[in-house]
Amino acid sequence: MSKYQTHILIVEDEPGIAELLRFTLDDAGFSCEIAYSAAEARQAIVDVLPKAVLLDWMLPDTSGLALLQEWRGQLRSATLPVIMLTAKGMDEDKVRGLNAGADDYVTKPFSPKELIARIQALLRRKIPELGQSLLTHGLIRIDTDRYQVTVDNQEVELDQAEFKLLRFLVAHPDRIFSRAQLLDKVWGDHTFIEERTVDVHIMRLRKSLGAAADYVKTVRGVGYKLNAEPAA
Repeated sequence: MSKYQTHILIVEDEPGIAELLRFTLDDAGFSCEIAYSAAEARQAIVDVLPKAVLLDWMLPDTSGLALLQEWRGQLRSATLPVIMLTAKGMDEDKVRGLNAGADDYVTKPFSPKELIARIQALLRRKIPELGQSLLTHGLIRIDTDRYQVTVDNQEVELDQAEFKLLRFLVAHPDRIFSRAQLLDKVWGDHTFIEERTVDVHIMRLRKSLGAAADYVKTVRGVGYKLNAEPAA
């Protein structure tokens, strides 16, 4: 699995459909995990919070709708991007799913291309650093498909942590993030490293950025932000 892949949780009890979804996501460059029941899905969320969930309405133990409402009531999963998958195609069913907190709704049978397009559109809305293939900011250009970064048209080499940190900051310019927020948003809430480790990664990132190093600003006592222009 690529170290940069976006992790998607598939909650689907029919093995044939689950494997089709896995193949479709793998082919599009995502990493994925399958949960065949609500109980397995709950545990998967506890282990690793995914970037998005494909959630079947009809599950053997708890309905997908009830599971979604459960997640929306919990702080950790309240904003988790979720696409409902169901054979229920009536407008009232779609309304129920959306009112329960679904971000989108795909009716079976579905087009693999449309599903991937909907996932990417959802990520662009809710997690912009993951849903866009090209991010730019001043001298910085990030090709997220090729995992390539250039500064003033010169390619720079970044390790995994530096790439993910820069990608996040460029997607949220002029916003201040605490060290704890960066740990959560960039490394994930299942990662247990000390907050001061962020300072080390920021220092290394600035060194790697060279001419664009001053774009990354320290906000004393708060955290870090990406300036629109290099700091004076």
